[in-house]
Amino acid sequence: MIWFWKRKPPGPADATETGDPPRSEASGAATDGAPADAIGIGAGPIACSPPAETPATAAPAPAAEPSSIDDAEALPRWRERLRGNALGRGLAALFSGNPRLDEALLDELETVLLTADVGVAATTALVEDFRRRIAAREFADAAALTRALRREMVRMLAPLARPLDFTSPHGGPFVLMVVGVNGVGKTTTIGKLAQHLKREGARVMLAAGDTFRAAAVEQLRVWGERNDVPVLAQSGGADSASVIFDAVSAARSRGIDVLIADTAGRLHTQAGLMDELAKIRRVIAKVDPTAPHEVLQVIDGTTGQNAISQVRQFREVAGVTGLVVTKLDGSAKGGVLFALAREFGLSVRFVGIGESLEDLRPFDPAAFVEGLLPERLGASGA
Repeated sequence: MIWFWKRKPPGPADATETGDPPRSEASGAATDGAPADAIGIGAGPIACSPPAETPATAAPAPAAEPSSIDDAEALPRWRERLRGNALGRGLAALFSGNPRLDEALLDELETVLLTADVGVAATTALVEDFRRRIAAREFADAAALTRALRREMVRMLAPLARPLDFTSPHGGPFVLMVVGVNGVGKTTTIGKLAQHLKREGARVMLAAGDTFRAAAVEQLRVWGERNDVPVLAQSGGADSASVIFDAVSAARSRGIDVLIADTAGRLHTQAGLMDELAKIRRVIAKVDPTAPHEVLQVIDGTTGQNAISQVRQFREVAGVTGLVVTKLDGSAKGGVLFALAREFGLSVRFVGIGESLEDLRPFDPAAFVEGLLPERLGASGA
């Protein structure tokens, strides 16, 4: 067993994730106790004490990241990043002037939405609604239509904005299991989530359940050091379910508020590897029958419509309860959130628009749509 504690951190590793092979059921051995502050490596489990409490004289933690469009500092960054993706660019080009309200405009709107991965169902619903309303002369000009489009987009996304409650139903640690296909940025997302939770005042522990990818444990260790949170890991090639089982047991004994469990990336088409996620759920339930309390799937925003099949498979096997959608900046088409909303209605807990820590934020539909289609754009077209 390896316990990592705070040292001077290097930069986070940047490695490609690979799927890990199916392994045997966890033995069920728990890890408790509190020896000296150290890094332990051995055949058997070694536990160690948590990092020392931060002295009262220490500098205060940074303020919590804003999540509202009322935040004057955050909104310009969202506008800049989101308008850089295909959906933001397409909408800006379509409504930047004062186009005529005719069939040609609707055809162009349909093209923008479809090419930006909004999906056929959501696009058809939006375009048909506006076709009916234009025929009924509901809009005086393109600016009025733009404002209506903004409202409709917020309405479509609003049901997804359900903040995650990290309170365990039985007072033990809230167990958050993170899943996803190879290379979507699960480990980086975990590091950012750990910082977010610490800013909220939670005691956090990380479990290095990605035991297949060589750099995964080291990458998670770096994030643990950066955030001053403990990381529970085992030597390479260990059983992922066993690592997470031990971590849940240790988190319970140490009074941890939130345990975030990493898992190896796997293609959603690999049945054997997907079955391992179901096994991890069963093993966690041996420690706490109510856990995992959240299964968070990380989606790469550049994936496009393939995200639909990913979510469908992971939801069936791993019981996904929430999503994190990353890379929604200029590298993405930007419409996948609307497609996911139409298909599943799963909560989108966080979205990412870049690589820095402040670029992963709780999902705010109004801020998201304002970034894609700013209010001033509609006003300028009036």
